Amino acid sequence: MINKGLTYTQEIVVSKKDTALEMGSGNLEVFATPAMVALMENTSVKCISKDLDESSDTVGILINSSHIKATGLGCKVWCKSTVVNVEGKKISFEIEAWDEKGKIGIATHDRYIINPERFMSKL
Repeated sequence: MINKGLTYTQEIVVSKKDTALEMGSGNLEVFATPAMVALMENTSVKCISKDLDESSDTVGILINSSHIKATGLGCKVWCKSTVVNVEGKKISFEIEAWDEKGKIGIATHDRYIINPERFMSKL
């Protein structure tokens, strides 16, 4: 059972693969917005993974993010996801990301609980 208030925090170090230059989202070697969004989604997945039933998984259906500040190569980034609402199979999160100098991003994110076999059979 997924409960409101559940949180998960993880830390990464910005590597070359995480940069805007490498991802094609810009020309600078700074933490890319797509990398930040992926970190936010991954943190949300990990937040609830232990509380999902074995025959279930989740898929992301919405993320609304703001990338507030640039972070350089080699810097640490932390990301925290918090479950703020559970409505049936829909789980809503609030997410924050920060580096050594302060907040770098915020987001709201929705995921749905699905049955992987049924989901994949519809593709």
